[in-house]
Amino acid sequence: MIRRVCVVGAGAIGSLFAAYLARVAEVAVLTRREEHARALREEGLRVSGRGDFVARVSGASDPGEIGDVDLVILATKGPEVDAATARLEGRFESAAVMTVQNGLGVEEIVRGYGDWPLISAVTFMSGTRHSDTHVEYVLDTETWLGPYGATPFELAREVADLVVAGGLRAVAFPDLLPAQWSKLIFNATVNSVAALTGLPHDTHFAARERPWDLGHLVHDLVAEGKAVAAAAGVALHDDPWEMNVLATQRGSAHYPSMLEDVEARRPTEVDLITGALVREAERVGVDAPLHRALYRLVKAREATYS
Repeated sequence: MIRRVCVVGAGAIGSLFAAYLARVAEVAVLTRREEHARALREEGLRVSGRGDFVARVSGASDPGEIGDVDLVILATKGPEVDAATARLEGRFESAAVMTVQNGLGVEEIVRGYGDWPLISAVTFMSGTRHSDTHVEYVLDTETWLGPYGATPFELAREVADLVVAGGLRAVAFPDLLPAQWSKLIFNATVNSVAALTGLPHDTHFAARERPWDLGHLVHDLVAEGKAVAAAAGVALHDDPWEMNVLATQRGSAHYPSMLEDVEARRPTEVDLITGALVREAERVGVDAPLHRALYRLVKAREATYS
């Protein structure tokens, strides 16, 4: 039974997991700043938007302040995974660790710091972090998760059941790879295009009526990604193009995380997302010139920060 949970990272996604799981488990949030941890301890974690409640959580800036837990949810951005997991080395030996980053390769980074049972997850829910103690729940879409390596499926299913019991949506898969690749292609396309154009994810991404419409490029990027997946032997769970079209029909534009990062002049997750797709293309011998160009352009955008 999962009774104690530690959420590492309190951005929008980490805050949503922490707040909702606090309804059904004891939750500790590991932060980088002590003032952030203190605010969580004193004020709790407020959810607005699709939820309206205040969750009682414990906050800590030192993992040594957190006792034994059954589950660790690693909810940092991709560029922060290495440093965040290094803080966990030698701790929480009886816990399983669930990663929820976009892209591929996070599990290998985590494995370098401990032999915890690993659960891979990708999430489609989104939120806006308004302060250290307030997160707005925006999209109430699913989290997909599954066992990584030798982790038993029963454990992944138990985590999914816990997430659902807390009030979020989740589905466990015996093999997450098809779902993971569906979101990889979707994110490698949508995030990179948004970061380079400055457009939120809106109807421009599906429009193909005129020769210059952005949807043509998005469609070609998705097709290129699907060719890489096919060569890698991955049968996709969902069609990334249909995922894109459906998302643009929700009625409100969504700001992809990579667009938020470049506007804030922060490192993006491009290496784990578009970069991962480019590396897989090279591994399986498929040319991916469009994604390779996007990857290099986003890296060039990051270079402008300095």
